[in-house]
Amino acid sequence: MASTADEPTMALIVRHDLRLSTGKIAVQCAHAAVSCTLGARKSHTRLVERWRQSGARKICLKVEDLQALQRLAGQAQSAGLVTHLVKDAGHTEVEPGTITVLGIGPGPRRSIDALVGELKPY
Repeated sequence: MASTADEPTMALIVRHDLRLSTGKIAVQCAHAAVSCTLGARKSHTRLVERWRQSGARKICLKVEDLQALQRLAGQAQSAGLVTHLVKDAGHTEVEPGTITVLGIGPGPRRSIDALVGELKPY
């Protein structure tokens, strides 16, 4: 059996400054999770299957603002991880095109934890 550090995981990082409602956060995280999974299936098929078989672990974290989210997205991309920035359609709580959530993964838990280990849960 693989160690916990080797198990795939996904991180969903929410912008805290937007003060989104709980329902909005759930929907934006769902968008990120679906987009990351679909993207990862093309390039990391075996990893996605291992992730699904091990329970499809996801964590929801927060950053203070857009700059922190974009910085983290760049670091994740540089590390070779699958990422997706969610841009809202603007029908409810925020303006169209507002970046709300960053999805990272699924990827090796050790790699993702190295990037997001200091972030607080949402």
